[in-house]
Amino acid sequence: MSLIVPAVLSSTPEEYKAGLEKIHTFVNRVHVDFSDGSFAPTQTIPVNQIWWPQGWQIDIHAMVGDPNQYVDLLISMHPSLIIFHSEAQVDLLPILQKVKAAGIKAGLALMRSTVPSDVAGLIEVADHVMIFSGDLGKYGGTASMMQLEKIRLIKNINNGAEIGWDGGVTVEIAFNLSQGGVDVLYVGKAIQQAADPKAAYDALMSELNKQGAI
Repeated sequence: MSLIVPAVLSSTPEEYKAGLEKIHTFVNRVHVDFSDGSFAPTQTIPVNQIWWPQGWQIDIHAMVGDPNQYVDLLISMHPSLIIFHSEAQVDLLPILQKVKAAGIKAGLALMRSTVPSDVAGLIEVADHVMIFSGDLGKYGGTASMMQLEKIRLIKNINNGAEIGWDGGVTVEIAFNLSQGGVDVLYVGKAIQQAADPKAAYDALMSELNKQGAI
């Protein structure tokens, strides 16, 4: 069954703490967005201000132009997964291999225009491939369901990769994304900006659970 994983994107330490507090009672796997202001148009809190409660499983989405500047610090923080963008203008292969050698899962994000076959060598070594259908550095975005076709292409290259989806996940499309092969649905706006984050999370989980009725 697919997972709903809340996302936290914050420009200040106060926003970050508030984002964690909204979800801490009902989840232990969280997606943390980090942007250096170069690859994405907005800047989040610095890497050294990212923290999480003991026992949480953290996926860090690094929207950075040069992963070499951040990989060692990110590894030292011991998250469960570090996701870098395939569109970064560096050789990502040794970076992904370095992450894996440290016992951390290596993730690869593909933006809408990126064709899986063009980055097949990176997909082959990745533990997680995230289809990015959002707006860099912002909550929300629109889920382009055409991007689901990438899952088949990714699986042809690396059948064991976990498939993530970031961007525009709502109750209305969660079931279709899950049925389309997405393993992890990263959800920012629909949970963080909900009047009742727990109720929003539960509604999304209920949509995924519809699979059991088919």
